[in-house]
Amino acid sequence: MVVGERDAVISGVGQSQVGRRLGRGGLDLTLEAILAALDDAGLDRSEIDGVASWPGYRADMPAFSPVSISQVKESLALELNWYCAGNEATQMGALINACMAVASGQARHVICYRTMVESTALALGVRSSNIGNQGRISGFGEFQVPFQAAAPANWIGMVASRYFHEFGATREQLGAVAINARRNAGLNPNAIYREPLTMEQYLDSRMISTPLCLYDCDVPVDGSTVIIVSHKDTVPDLKSRPVHVESVCGPLTGRDSWDQMPDMTRYIAESAGKRLWSRTDYKPADVDLAELYDGFSFLSLLWLEGLGFCGRGEAASFVEGGQRIALDGELPLSTHGGQLSAGRLHGLGHVHEAVVQLRGEGGARQVPGNPKLAVAANGGGPLAGAVLLSSGQ
Repeated sequence: MVVGERDAVISGVGQSQVGRRLGRGGLDLTLEAILAALDDAGLDRSEIDGVASWPGYRADMPAFSPVSISQVKESLALELNWYCAGNEATQMGALINACMAVASGQARHVICYRTMVESTALALGVRSSNIGNQGRISGFGEFQVPFQAAAPANWIGMVASRYFHEFGATREQLGAVAINARRNAGLNPNAIYREPLTMEQYLDSRMISTPLCLYDCDVPVDGSTVIIVSHKDTVPDLKSRPVHVESVCGPLTGRDSWDQMPDMTRYIAESAGKRLWSRTDYKPADVDLAELYDGFSFLSLLWLEGLGFCGRGEAASFVEGGQRIALDGELPLSTHGGQLSAGRLHGLGHVHEAVVQLRGEGGARQVPGNPKLAVAANGGGPLAGAVLLSSGQ
């Protein structure tokens, strides 16, 4: 029996309230998103026999991963044939594992969730996305914290500086990514920041870690995203139009490090791109829209190159001016506002938006022309996953 991701479909999607300093618990937000996804798919909770998440639960970083699979199971009285979570791999890991579970017969309907309560945690003085406040530092952090490089902004900023040096990129070019995201967020009623952003405002904003300024960094939020992965045989029974999984991947190549990879200006996006396209007959030119990870705007440039939408060192020129990546452009990018303006839902929000677009449910931000193929990418540094989704039409 051949087991593959094309036996899987996304049957339902859901999101909780997404906002700043909501003061709600992670489980509360997760259950809200799950119930929305169940309603979207037309499934009863009794039909769910699998749950997947990433990381799934990390007591040392509670704002980053506030909900365990056991809590979800007990709250919904689920009877599971299969479940999976872990600290390893990429944010896309839950989706990859869910596809393999339904393809191999371990489950029929799998809930994948990613929940964050970082905004409320920050308001309480708790930081969850860096490594500088967790007592004695060991592992890769021991080589970074002594140099005051405790946060991802420091690591990505250095890589972006190297990229700027090698390829002559400019802040104005990078700013096009942030401004495009804000423009799209203005059309998304659920986005965090919707007011217009000008190039002047972008260039005048405070520097965070050269060359990254305030608007190059994603927005910590509270919220949960849920994707339900089902076997393709269940399509006739579904309420909403399913989206088909064409290809999915999450490689780990080179050095498992944020600062010791063979070529820092490629990170692992290039490996993910090669793997993604090796599992399908589609090519980059066939893609109608791209929801690329933008924890920092610069990461979107690496994903554009890694996924083959432009050549090596050409991404800054590709996005310059914003026309190519606009909703009506050659490759619409971050159509909901991305993590830069819609909020940091840590990658799964990009998958959710790809499904919304392929169904034609984007409203004012809907990509014109009935898009049929979308790519979503998660992660940066050594962590990367990508999925190619089809409307099936």
